[in-house]
Order: sequence, then structure tokens, then C-alpha cells
Amino acid sequence: MTLLLTIFAAVVSTLVWYTSEKARAMKVGILNWMFWGASLMWLGDAIFGFAEDGAAYFTPAAEEMLNDAFLGLAVIALALVIWVVCILVSDPKGVVRNRLRNRKAV
Repeated sequence: MTLLLTIFAAVVSTLVWYTSEKARAMKVGILNWMFWGASLMWLGDAIFGFAEDGAAYFTPAAEEMLNDAFLGLAVIALALVIWVVCILVSDPKGVVRNRLRNRKAV
């Protein structure tokens, strides 16, 4: 489930990055790297899980699937938080910089 969620997030963010100039300005490429990296990590986990468990790997219990779903959503949320911090630090539209200047002027 973690693999599916991160691949879905990676594909969606890649499509947004590819189709929107504004998305490229907002550094969605960083988000792409994080999602695709997580997808590769979960793919490696799936390969080793299959090597260890065999066909039983593809029939997880409902509780395991729920835990994996929560883990996948947590990974996506963490990537989004890191992306927002990167946006705030780089400040591509100068919003934070202008707010700080206006605050000092008052």
C-alpha cells in the first residue's frame, strides 16, 4: 500500500510539474524527487519482502494494509512539509521577504 500511495503521489506531482509553469516556479521538482525516491525505496522493500515471504507477500491481512496505508500517508505528508519549508526558505515569489520588510518599516 505504501508503494501504491507514493507512486500515485509521484505521478500526480510529475504531471503537475510537467503541465504547469507556475508549478516549476514553486519548485514542485523537489517534491517529485522525494516522491520518486520514496517509491524506489518501497519498491526495494517489496522486492525483498517477496523474496522472503513468497506469494504470501501479496495477501496481507487487513490490519497490515491499514498500517501500510497510514505509513504511506505519513510519508506523503512529511514530503509535503519538507517541500513547504523549502518554499518558505527559497521564497520564489518574495512574499516572506516583503512581509519582513514591511514589518521592519512599521
